[in-house]
Amino acid sequence: MSRRPVIAGNWKMNKNVEETKALITELLPLVKDAEAETVFCPPFIDLPAAVELAKGSNVGIGAQNMFYEEKGAYTGEVSGEMLKDLGVEYVILGHSERRQYFGETDEGVNKKAIKALSLGLIPIVCCGETLEERESGNAEKVVVDEIKNGLKDIDDVTKVIVAYEPIWAIGTGKTASKEEADEACGWVRKTIEAMYGKDAAEATRVQYGGSVKPANVAELMAMENIDGALVGGASLTADFSKIVKF
Repeated sequence: MSRRPVIAGNWKMNKNVEETKALITELLPLVKDAEAETVFCPPFIDLPAAVELAKGSNVGIGAQNMFYEEKGAYTGEVSGEMLKDLGVEYVILGHSERRQYFGETDEGVNKKAIKALSLGLIPIVCCGETLEERESGNAEKVVVDEIKNGLKDIDDVTKVIVAYEPIWAIGTGKTASKEEADEACGWVRKTIEAMYGKDAAEATRVQYGGSVKPANVAELMAMENIDGALVGGASLTADFSKIVKF
């Protein structure tokens, strides 16, 4: 089955509104012919400007997180309804930095994914192991457990994008070899197959994330189980277009 590649830039806590406008204005003409589905995920404060600039283009805008309740006494949180109202189309869920610094759990990620799908948002659900977990031989178990718990009770898993991101490769300059990345994305696919069947597993897109850059994106994208990339630091300049057009 042919799966359309999806390349998403996770800007993390970078770029104010004016910087966001400048980067998107620079990037749009550079990625306009891209075959890959292209997504920019700036900080919350930049989303209105990003959505406005991307209108009529081939670029979708995503948020970096959301809460699973519609409204209420949840100081500092943003609901999926609010994102939808802005015109946001995608949302990153369960990134390792959210898990590490803010105590997010598989159960919370699952609630968010179900909520996002109910609103028509496309969740990018992250999973991945630490260096210690990989070196101790537990990488597969960690990834499988995160997928089992994070994607349970999903009505249509093919509407979810999964991002496998080995934590030891995020922002470190280290990249999993193309074989390691493909193997782990294969664990994701096999787990989805066990949960939802072969057709669903074959149709679900699995990204690799972790120090993806123009120099290594093509070899990663050539692997059987890798359908795209979730890009961090390398998405913060116009060179991101070279990754999008791998």
